Amino acid sequence: MKKVVLASFAAVAMALGAITLAAPSGAAPQTSGTGQIIVKFRDTVAASGVLRQHGVSEGAGIGSTGARLIKVPAGKESQLIEALSRNPAVEYAEPDELVTATTADQYFPRQYALQNNGQSFTNTASTLTVAGGKADADVDAVEAWSVTTGSGIRVAVLDSGVATDNPDISPKVVLRANFSSSATDEDNYGHGTHVAGIVAATHNTSGVAGVCPGCTILAGKVLNDSGVGSSSGLANGINWAVNNGAKVINMSIGVQASRTLETAVKNAWSKGVVLVAAAGNGGNQAKIYPGAYSNVIAVAATDNTDAKASFSTYGASWVDVAAPGANVYSTFPNHTFVIGTQNKRSFGYDVGNGTSMSSPIVAATAALAFSSHPGATNTSVRANIESTADKIPGTGTYWTHGRVNADKAVR
Repeated sequence: MKKVVLASFAAVAMALGAITLAAPSGAAPQTSGTGQIIVKFRDTVAASGVLRQHGVSEGAGIGSTGARLIKVPAGKESQLIEALSRNPAVEYAEPDELVTATTADQYFPRQYALQNNGQSFTNTASTLTVAGGKADADVDAVEAWSVTTGSGIRVAVLDSGVATDNPDISPKVVLRANFSSSATDEDNYGHGTHVAGIVAATHNTSGVAGVCPGCTILAGKVLNDSGVGSSSGLANGINWAVNNGAKVINMSIGVQASRTLETAVKNAWSKGVVLVAAAGNGGNQAKIYPGAYSNVIAVAATDNTDAKASFSTYGASWVDVAAPGANVYSTFPNHTFVIGTQNKRSFGYDVGNGTSMSSPIVAATAALAFSSHPGATNTSVRANIESTADKIPGTGTYWTHGRVNADKAVR
């Protein structure tokens, strides 16, 4: 059996060395300007002309509400709302209140991957302060939630398991299975719990928010309590996920090429599943599997400035998209776990580094896209994710399509 090499927290030391440290300042306050407003017209024919008068253009529709999301210059939201509200062609204009539904999650202000206001923050263990990043260097998850939060779509997390003692993610697990050499399906390594929280942590008054908070999790343990597994175990996990209704499979792991694994991937794709995997943390262009298989979306890592993370494997010849992977906040076990001890991470919640953190952001985006597009196929969802990705610097060199944008993918 081939041993699975974890494509995840091996990057922690390297990633922390690449992050600029700043004086502790805690979580930055949310800003009031969102760069967009909501407008509903009485006279839709006049809409384009009215908006052009104010130097903006028509935006995407918001579900079946008849309202449209209009991009406006930051800081001009109130002025344009007031002006448009006076126009008889406008039924109403209002702010796009992006923050209210999400700030109840205790650590949401530290989740720049979901909403980046340029905030700086300190991790839970107070061992690291992350300097402020670039506003909007995020995946627009909050904007996507105005369309869908996931509708129960099943995402399989094939990893080290999901902790049963973290109430922010454990209740989202609808089925567990163990394909590892460990005796139980409990997560004593910590990696799988962190990945699963990025996908689907509950929106509540504590902890963090998942990218797809309405999703459910199939927790397939393919890595043992030391973070090691086998290609056969991963292939069995893929088959189990397909047979239990997964629409998306996330694999934040890496292994050498395996014909058996490739067959399992092809079989899952033929059943309509979107497969997503980490590109690896080698800081080079070496291919890693399953990410390098053509039926898998391979994901590189960016930081809070939209730059390629120093540790991320890259190469537009096979890496498809990018997503935030440096200092990403998520769930951890509330019991002793290996990577917590190794990397001084707190029980419950803390940051993680690696393309392992980027991959579940893309997997969750795929689930949101399935939810928002009735009749969608894995082919259409993948095309949607790739075609709507933001073409940040590095696109075409480090990755093919850009940094994922959940909001665009669901519309």
